[in-house]
Amino acid sequence: MSSNKKELRAELLGAILALAAFVAPVQAQDATNIAFIQTSTTATSIPVGHLKFCKSRPEECRANVNPVATVPLDDQRWQQLLNVNAYINQTVTPVTDQDLYQVSEFWTYPNGYGDCEDYALAKRRELINAGWPASTLLMTVVKQANGEGHAVLLVRTDRGDLVLDNQVGSVDLWSQTPYQFIKRQSQANAGQWVDMMDDRNITITAAIK
Repeated sequence: MSSNKKELRAELLGAILALAAFVAPVQAQDATNIAFIQTSTTATSIPVGHLKFCKSRPEECRANVNPVATVPLDDQRWQQLLNVNAYINQTVTPVTDQDLYQVSEFWTYPNGYGDCEDYALAKRRELINAGWPASTLLMTVVKQANGEGHAVLLVRTDRGDLVLDNQVGSVDLWSQTPYQFIKRQSQANAGQWVDMMDDRNITITAAIK
């Protein structure tokens, strides 16, 4: 075995052990556990980009039959998350919707190029194709430290809510990210969204030019 492969396996094992040490499997319904971000019980407004996406792809925005609350996170699934996150981040070139489509907001699958929501959509599709329940793979809108909006993929596992992000190579618990979480897709219906209850003290500052 090459030294590079040994190092890669060691890194993956270290990441798995670190995640396992941080939070043991718990029930997603435990509102007191920081590993899971809580949401409202009623629907909220749908991002304009996702609303248009659903109109063009209604089959991807339907109610989930028997939605799964969380997926058990074993070594194989953890490696799938790492691989999908890395693959999409490496194969898609970041370009704004304005530069690519001449509109301010356009959600779609990347064609080699795309912005944050396109990365997240591609990761969601890859994981669904790999057998993950759609109800555990949620498009999510957050606010960055500079006050700008951003989209990530939130993955609901029995170890907590994990974030796949095009701006970082790691897969982290939502509470370990620098974002303010605003809203996400409903687990019951991929065409509906719910508000997120992020009451952490995060300082939102103006962007430094």
